[in-house]
Amino acid sequence: MIWLGIETANAPLSIALVQDGKVIAEVVQHIKITHSAGAMPAIEELCVKASIKPAEIDAIAVSEGPGAYTGVRIGVTLAKTLAWTLQKPLVGVSSLRVLAVNGRLFNGCVCPLFDARRQHVYAAIYRGQTALLEDGHYAIADVLAQVKQCGEQTLFIGEDVALYKEQIEEMLGEQAVFAPFTLNLPRASELVSLAMNQALPSIEATHTFVPQYRRIAEAEANWLQTQKESK
Repeated sequence: MIWLGIETANAPLSIALVQDGKVIAEVVQHIKITHSAGAMPAIEELCVKASIKPAEIDAIAVSEGPGAYTGVRIGVTLAKTLAWTLQKPLVGVSSLRVLAVNGRLFNGCVCPLFDARRQHVYAAIYRGQTALLEDGHYAIADVLAQVKQCGEQTLFIGEDVALYKEQIEEMLGEQAVFAPFTLNLPRASELVSLAMNQALPSIEATHTFVPQYRRIAEAEANWLQTQKESK
């Protein structure tokens, strides 16, 4: 069985082809190129290198969010278009889970996070398969308070952790552990490995597949605030 994995939820891009539990080809990059210009060419290039025709792909896995609105939207739109065109099932996986699995060997909790600006992050806290803090959009201070409350050493993982490292160290001290740079980028092959544990949905379910933004758009938030203030 051949899986195509698409990870574009944030600035890094990762695409993978996995066949019968083996990684055939994978690209992981963190360069300044928009996903709208980089994702589809990367898929085409991997298929050519692996001598795999698109029609031979059996299922597609996509990082469904949370993360950057544009990145999540591009990845999900691309995955849905391919899934419907090729008539293949589409499986969504939390982008935070995909990043957290890089720290699977850590003996403690794992806290993946993406910056959401203004002292807020998309984050979760996992102990193995259990979510101590569900995927969501939180103030960084609230996330750190949750970590402190759990009382265990916690691995912070992700490129955006550096933005809050001083804050994390100040509040948690030695309770906080920072992942090495080699683990800070999400991998589409790990996305596929998580998707393989899920039941395959019907082809028709592709129509109702939606991104998991975990927060309303800034424009919508501003509109709601305006409406509230006008009353």
